[in-house]
Amino acid sequence: MAAEGLLANGMSPRMYDIFNRFAEQLAGSIDTLDLHNALAETASSLDLPSFAYLFPSVGANRATDLISTYPQRWTSHYLDRRYEGVDPVIHLARGRQEVFHWGADGGVLDLSTTQRQFMDEATQFGIRCGFTIPIHDRRGLFAALTFASDERRPLFFRVIERYERALQLVAVFFHIQARQRLTTSRMVDGVVLSRREMECLQWAARGKSAWDIGHILGISQRTAAFHLDNAKKKLGVRTITQAAIRFAISRSSDLT
Repeated sequence: MAAEGLLANGMSPRMYDIFNRFAEQLAGSIDTLDLHNALAETASSLDLPSFAYLFPSVGANRATDLISTYPQRWTSHYLDRRYEGVDPVIHLARGRQEVFHWGADGGVLDLSTTQRQFMDEATQFGIRCGFTIPIHDRRGLFAALTFASDERRPLFFRVIERYERALQLVAVFFHIQARQRLTTSRMVDGVVLSRREMECLQWAARGKSAWDIGHILGISQRTAAFHLDNAKKKLGVRTITQAAIRFAISRSSDLT
């Protein structure tokens, strides 16, 4: 996105510089540690105490992922107890598109007894209030990015109010990168392929023939063709080209 477009949409020069640095870090990221560091630097630059990006599980294909600067004891406890099913912030974010503020005392969260107990636990780790950005993408996947504070500090909410739109953009960019690294790497349009099927299809999407793929992967042309044929059948298409197109689209589709 051009600088002129970001500035024209109300992003201040300072926020643009921060966002530009963030986008560059994401583009060069390799793993979740890189993603964590990019978002941590951005949050720190804006004086936001902590963040949590939660990408809940989608059935048996993958586990819940959490990238955050929350205390590790809390995040481990959260994942071990599968608290994404109890967390009132995640529950609310699942059902809405709009951003929202929340506090441990309830308010917009409309806490049940179990959820209130959950929030009481969270406050023991310094998570008392926050600003959450729900993310719903074209693949039907859901995630949420929360910036949180240990108390209702005026500075925290001033930053959120000033940079709310920019933080939504940060959330979208982060999710696009995180989704690519955290979703099952062998899944195409909800169909799970074997490792070899995925490898062969990736090269087919780059225009490589079965002979080329066999040479690249160190397998025979016949074996490469076998895996491509299996991938084609699993995806319910008639040709390898169609399967390769499905793969390419699944990897390049953007958010709504």
